Amino acid sequence: MKTNADLLGKGIAFPPRIDGGRVAWSSGEDNVRESIRVLLLTQNNERLHLAAFGGDLSRFLYEPNTAAIRHQMEERIKKALTDWEPRISVESVTAAQSGDDPGAATVTIAYRLVATQQAERVSLTVPLQG
Repeated sequence: MKTNADLLGKGIAFPPRIDGGRVAWSSGEDNVRESIRVLLLTQNNERLHLAAFGGDLSRFLYEPNTAAIRHQMEERIKKALTDWEPRISVESVTAAQSGDDPGAATVTIAYRLVATQQAERVSLTVPLQG
């Protein structure tokens, strides 16, 4: 019987860290969640032979925190995940003004793992101008 690590993969944990004197690894659902964060925080042209890889969210860093900008973020995230993360099926992406920081947007991504059909969710905060 295959485990979730077999179905969903294994890789170096993000953020990289040492665990018991060795590089920490993540697997299964954790690996997918970490890979989503890596993808979205990677700028376009940052990877040498994969110029289109990444969510390029840093381009929104000094943009105003408006509904139009948050909608652009949602569309960019959907495209990046559809193009680069085959282990998931994106169900929704919502970007809302952060309740804690008016100069930030909280992005919530609801997705389904393709291999197991398990529903998952990940959130991240994107700093904007305010």
